[in-house]
This record gives sequence, C-alpha cells and structure tokens, in this order.
Amino acid sequence: MVVEERVELKKGLKNVYFDRTEIGLVDPKGRLLYRGYNIHDLAEHSTFEETVYLLLYGSLPTSAQLEEMDAQLKASQRLPDAVFQVIHLTKDSHPMDVLRTAVSAMSVTDPDVLDISPQAALVKGLRLTAVVPTIVATHDRLRNGEEAVAPRSDLSLAANFLYMLSGREPTPEDARLIDKDLILHAEHGVNASAFAARVAASTEADFYAAITAGIAVLKGPKHGGAAEGAKKMALEIDSEDNAQSYISNLRKNGERIMGFGHPVYKAVDPRSVHMRADAKALGERMGQPKWFSILQAVTKVMEPYSRRGHHQNVDLWSGAIYSLLNIPDDLFVPIFAMGRMPGWTAHVMEQYSKKDILRPRLHYAGPIDLEYLPIGRRS
Repeated sequence: MVVEERVELKKGLKNVYFDRTEIGLVDPKGRLLYRGYNIHDLAEHSTFEETVYLLLYGSLPTSAQLEEMDAQLKASQRLPDAVFQVIHLTKDSHPMDVLRTAVSAMSVTDPDVLDISPQAALVKGLRLTAVVPTIVATHDRLRNGEEAVAPRSDLSLAANFLYMLSGREPTPEDARLIDKDLILHAEHGVNASAFAARVAASTEADFYAAITAGIAVLKGPKHGGAAEGAKKMALEIDSEDNAQSYISNLRKNGERIMGFGHPVYKAVDPRSVHMRADAKALGERMGQPKWFSILQAVTKVMEPYSRRGHHQNVDLWSGAIYSLLNIPDDLFVPIFAMGRMPGWTAHVMEQYSKKDILRPRLHYAGPIDLEYLPIGRRS
C-alpha cells in the first residue's frame, strides 16, 4: 500500500521561489545584476573591492567608504596561527577540503562566533573575504614544500593572491584578470552553494557553519567543477581541427559538454562575454593562442545546439585563463569560492533577517503500515 496524497513535485526545486531578495538578479534572458547594477558595467569599470562593498552594504561606495572597508580587509588578510596549523596538518588533502576545514577553524578565533545578527555577519564576511585567498595560496605553497608568503598591504585582494601563490608581484594586467574574474563570480542567485548556506543560516547556525556548508556544496563537480572540466576537454581536443569529431563523440555517447548550458540562462551567460575576450587577449600576450582557438572552435561546433539552451557559460573560458596564469587545476574551484565569499555573505545576512526555517518536503512513495515481525519469523 502506498500513500495516495496528491502533490505537485518540483524536481530539483527548479523554478521554485521561496522568498524575495534584493541581492541579485539572474535573468534567463542573459542578464545578471548585482544590487541592480549590470554585470557588464561592474566587470568593465569596478574592482572586486568595490563589488564586495556593493553586495554587503547595498550601494556603491564613496572613496572614503571604500578606503575604510579596504583597511578592514587588509587588516584581516593574515592567517591566525591556529588556522595556519590546521592548513599545515591537512596540506596533503584536496584544496577544497583544506579550504572547508580552514574556514570552519576560523570560528575558534572569533570571540563573537555566536552573534548571528546581519551586522555581525557582515563583519565576519569581510574577514573571510580577506583571508580566504591567503588560505588557498598558503596551502598551495605548503603542499609544494615552500614557505608561505605573507600578504602585502599595498596590493589588492586579486594581486595579493597571485603574489602569495607565486612569491612574485604580478603584472597589473594579470592582477586585473583575476580581479575581474572575482567580480564575475561574486554573486549568482540562490545556486546550490548559496542555498546550502541559506539553509544553514535559517537554522540560526553560526556564520562560519553557514559558509562552510556553501564551500562543501561547491566542491561537487555538478556545481563548481566545470572550469576544470573545460580545460581537460581542451587538452584532449589538442587542435581546433579535432573539435568537430570530439564534440560529436561526446554527444553520441550522451556525455556533457563542459562549459555549455546553464540551469537558469536560456541565452549566453553574460559573464562569458568578458572571460572570452580576456582569454583571447591573454593567450596572445603569452604567445599561446592555441587554447583560445580550440575553445573557439568548440563554440562554433556547438552553435547549432544553442536553440536547445546549450550556450557557452563562464566556465568555458575561466579555466583557460587560470591555466595561462600557471594556476594549478585543483585551485580553479577554490578561486571560485574566493570570488563567491561576498555573495554567500550577503545571502547569509539576508537569511538571518528572516524568521522562517528552510524546510521543504519530500513526497513519500513507499509502503505504509507494514507488519513488524520478530527477527525469528523473518525469512
């Protein structure tokens, strides 16, 4: 016997609206807004620090406001000793596992960890936005047997990340590439990781627990792994002449084409426009145009499928940029997390201001009222 309750299932919670937000708009027609500002304007004219301010405070900053927040960020970039020890102890683990563990460990260094007011979350969010690049870079140095590089107070968050990773001050061009990448990844609605963070926040879990939940979910390859997959695809294709046969074989076998399609967008991912241009320029500047040519050939092969929603997304190009900057493949998702910190923070702040616990239901479709038999009577 089964339950006969009539319900309408929304598999994957697709197109289910559970609340209102003032943080961002992911428009299926290919538009992305942060607090009302178009991503194209932010990518071309803003900085990551400005974007952090916008997402957390709700408006673009004045020079004085930006300077004050930037001072807070710079004061929070150094790792607490306890967190450094955690990274050292886990240095042989995957970077996302180290990041998740280190962010969780940040809670023990915060005397106000149980304060879950939106204002307290903002302060903690600034702290994590500043220190996560240090966590990622420090882990990479330690696992390679190198000494950690301390952050500098005269560099932006993006430039500092590249500096701490390599030990060399990056060129302004390379720093700007990462800066723009962080802007483009800063917020993207209630995706899987943001939803996980909001679910945790809705239970009144502390801020670090909520962000740790977001990082844990981002590790899943269906959410955060497409940039690494797109790079792997480019390596396997090897030449633009092979793009047609490679994609045809993938489609014939029902396999996913990495860097194409999106759960929300029914048009080209607006973030991909900027990453594509940057990937092309960087490849030419580095004397390695091959990878752009391969990925461009893939986009041409995929054009006939665009009417089915298979448009290029941001991940198609971001992996190429990271690779050209000599960033290890397994750091692609941690960089995604670096950029998403202010977005996650904004969602946790917003959820803390709500009263409802996020508690959807599952429709039970199994048997009911079965007779319990003592173990001796079971066959």
